[in-house]
Amino acid sequence: MESLTVVKIGGKVINEEAELDIFLKKFAALKGNKILVHGGGNIASVVQNKMGIPPKMVEGRRITDADAIDIVTMVFSGLNKKIVAKLQSAGIQSLGVSGADGNLIRSRKRSVTTIDYGYVGDVEEVNAEFLKALFDLGIVPVVCALTHDNQGQLLNTNADTIASELARGIADHYQVDLVYCFEQPGVLSDFENKVVIPEITPEGYAKYKEEGVIVDGMIPKLDNAFDAINAGVDTVKICHFEALDKVQSVDYPGTTLCLK
Repeated sequence: MESLTVVKIGGKVINEEAELDIFLKKFAALKGNKILVHGGGNIASVVQNKMGIPPKMVEGRRITDADAIDIVTMVFSGLNKKIVAKLQSAGIQSLGVSGADGNLIRSRKRSVTTIDYGYVGDVEEVNAEFLKALFDLGIVPVVCALTHDNQGQLLNTNADTIASELARGIADHYQVDLVYCFEQPGVLSDFENKVVIPEITPEGYAKYKEEGVIVDGMIPKLDNAFDAINAGVDTVKICHFEALDKVQSVDYPGTTLCLK
């Protein structure tokens, strides 16, 4: 099968112009078919505050009410086109899409339990045929963190989850590598000294969580990563954005997740 690399960029990188430019040059240099996934929640929060509509957060998660979904849509769409323009300047024929475009990602609005997250989507289906058609045309999809419910409603959806679901959804057709890039060198056993855990298995992951080595926002990221591996994705790597050009080499310096 042909190779495919799904890259999610997150953290503070997407907020910094110079760092984003460095990352996109490295992304442009990746060989084979590729997809770029991005969020932009921090930028959306800044815009909300400027507009006098402070973001509502519960346990670190955004409540996407009617005002917030409009702002998130505006911010993510604008950032998406900015990234596409930068990739075009690097010679990459790219197309910016949300989950609604080409019916790429269909979700359902998250059910209300103890918390009503509002217009937040949980992915149900990925349109692999649409992605294959883009690759056949030599087009690189740039996917923002919006999906749709097939009833006309856009839904704010976690970008880590989108990257994992895209990788899983097309794994039957390509040899897929999933890469999460951010401002840290990988999954760390010692945050202060930036000590990278080079390899994590499911058993090791459970132990690291029990010992409090892996905590907070890294847990849902790794949950998504292992879901992808269990669904047929070849490898999952977590690394510093400047190491993206090394994910296809033997001297890759970040973290690799594997089943055993």
